[in-house]
Formats: sequence, structure tokens, C-alpha cells
Amino acid sequence: MAFGQPRIEYKTNAQMRTMHEAGLVLSRALDAAQAAAAPGVTTKQLDEAFAAVLNEAGAKSNFLGYHGFPATICTSVNEEVVHGIPGGKVLNDGDIISIDGGAIVDGWHSDSARTVIVGTVDPEDQRLSDVTQAAMWHGIAALATGTHVGDIGAAIDDYVSSVPGKPLGILEDYVGHGIGSEMHMAPDVLNYRTSHRGPRIKPGLCLAIEPMLVRGSIETAVLDDDWTVVTTDGKRSCQWEHSVAVHEKGIWVLSAPDGGAEHLVPLGVVPVPIP
Repeated sequence: MAFGQPRIEYKTNAQMRTMHEAGLVLSRALDAAQAAAAPGVTTKQLDEAFAAVLNEAGAKSNFLGYHGFPATICTSVNEEVVHGIPGGKVLNDGDIISIDGGAIVDGWHSDSARTVIVGTVDPEDQRLSDVTQAAMWHGIAALATGTHVGDIGAAIDDYVSSVPGKPLGILEDYVGHGIGSEMHMAPDVLNYRTSHRGPRIKPGLCLAIEPMLVRGSIETAVLDDDWTVVTTDGKRSCQWEHSVAVHEKGIWVLSAPDGGAEHLVPLGVVPVPIP
């Protein structure tokens, strides 16, 4: 602890390379869960598809058993924002679902989320997902070009505010986080602009950047299962997330096979593999 703030864990290059191994397993597991998302499929079946990839790779889930969480992924459907529990819920045509998962390899964690629209696509849901995903990439780009963690939230906020059309809300109750030897660590990574600059960005810092946007009010509530977070107005929500490492040569998106190049290069950032 320093001045009452939790200590930030800075990783070595070797540790970050192991986190990338975990991120690659996680990416394949999310691929499997995403491919399984179709009308008539239960959220439990998505969890099973995800878990099978982890098991085959010899990786562990960092969600299963976390404070008692009973599954390997969170499946948040429509007005569910985050922390939805997989089970007997059947996906319907036109549902929007955020799939959030993690993996551990040799004690080092990864965390990533994607949003999928099932079957028939509502253009407004597609816009919600596209803007959320792009906001995440703008936040990741700010990690490469900024000086303080607060620059990430400012970049996300600025991008979302600049998008033409009906305004989308950025959730403030749930934020990104540090990641490494644990899934949730210091520092918090806000998804909106504040006067607080946050800690300085320096090599060894690893963050999970995860904006959550909604089509209506940013007010949320937790259901009786003590996990599932929903919008109080019933409007749809969306989450995208990647784990990202900062090293001496640049940044590398740990949960993306290409390190994030496809989305970062158009933003003027070239990700560099961890030495």
C-alpha cells in the first residue's frame, strides 16, 4: 500500500508472455462459445463449449468458483449488463449476448469479452456493439500513446461522445482493472473522463480494458442471484474487453492472436510482440 492506494503489480516480460499464452487459449475458447450462439441454444451450452477448449489446452478457468461463481463464462443477454450466469436460458432470434471469460496458464490470468447478436440483427443493436468495440480499441490505443491510466477512459468517453446518432450511455458502476497473478487487481480502469489522471503508464503494467455501453439509462440493479447486473429501464447493453500488456517496446493485446494489429494500426498504433 502507498498513500492508501493498492499496490500495482508490474510484470516481467516472461510473465507477460505466459499471460499471452493464457490469452490465446481464451481467444480460442471465446471463438467456440461465439460459434455456438444460435437461436434455440442455451447459455449453459455456450459455457460447455468454452470450458471444453480450456480443458483441452490444460488451462484453468478464473471465473469458475470466483467468489462462488458457478460457471466458466458470464453470459449477459439483452438488458443483462454483466455477470449473467449460464443456465437454462434459451437464446432467441435477435438476442444480443455478451460472453465474458477468462483463463489461467501457469498462474497467470487473461480476461476478455465479446458481444454477439443471435440470428436476425437489429441495426441499433449492431450499432451498440460496433460503438462499444470501437470504444475499447480507442481506449487500448490510448494505453499506447498516453501517460496515465486515466487517458484510457478519456479516449473511450471522447469516442463515444463523438459518434453521430442517438447517444449511448457509458456505465460507470463497472470498470476495467489490472490483471496478472490475479484476475482483478489494481488499478481500476474507468471508461469515462474524470479529473483523476490515475497511475502512470509504464512497462509491466497489464490491464483489462472493458467498456460497457447501453441504449438507455446507465442505472443498473443486481438480480436476486446476487450476480446478474441489469439495466433498470430494460434497455439493451453491450460489453467488449481485452487484456493488454505494456512493455519496453510498446503494447501487445494479450487476448488477441495478432496482438490487436487489425484494429490498432488504423488508429496509428502498431502493437509490438513482447520481447
